[in-house]
Amino acid sequence: MYDLNMLVLMADHNRWMNEKLYAVCARLSEEERKQDLGAYFRSVHGTFNHLLLVDRLWLGRLRGEPFAAASLDQELYADYAALERERAKTDSDIQEYVAMLEPSRLAGPVAYVSLLKKTKMILPLGLILVHLFHHQTHHRGQVTTLITQLGQDFGETDMIYIPSAGATYFGSAASSGEERQ
Repeated sequence: MYDLNMLVLMADHNRWMNEKLYAVCARLSEEERKQDLGAYFRSVHGTFNHLLLVDRLWLGRLRGEPFAAASLDQELYADYAALERERAKTDSDIQEYVAMLEPSRLAGPVAYVSLLKKTKMILPLGLILVHLFHHQTHHRGQVTTLITQLGQDFGETDMIYIPSAGATYFGSAASSGEERQ
């Protein structure tokens, strides 16, 4: 049911988009990044912090190395440079984790205690990874809206434009982009 090649592509897309958005947001002032613009996690900075926290929470669960979090809006890093550095490290950790997986493990169960529901949950590893990437995409969509409101252009976000997209399935010739639609 879960395709490891697709998960590798999703991990690559995750990193590519985070690098792009962090670079755009580096052009914003500290005040703009932390301005409450009415998003669920209030600001660009708050949303980035939430994403990093949740990714670390999931990685901890998957690796058997629990990550302690008090709440889903806990601020991990007030400093943007530190947040960006830690985001890059976590994206690398996610890519490494997915790259080392055997396809047979994707259907296997992962047990954890939900921070939100406070109950024990058991879900397949593949579903958790799809959720992790979907969660990132959902909140990055919020960030793109916020930075558009702040007058910034973030460029392409579509997965088909990530440099490694074609190479993941068809080899490097397919990723040349010569026949983009």
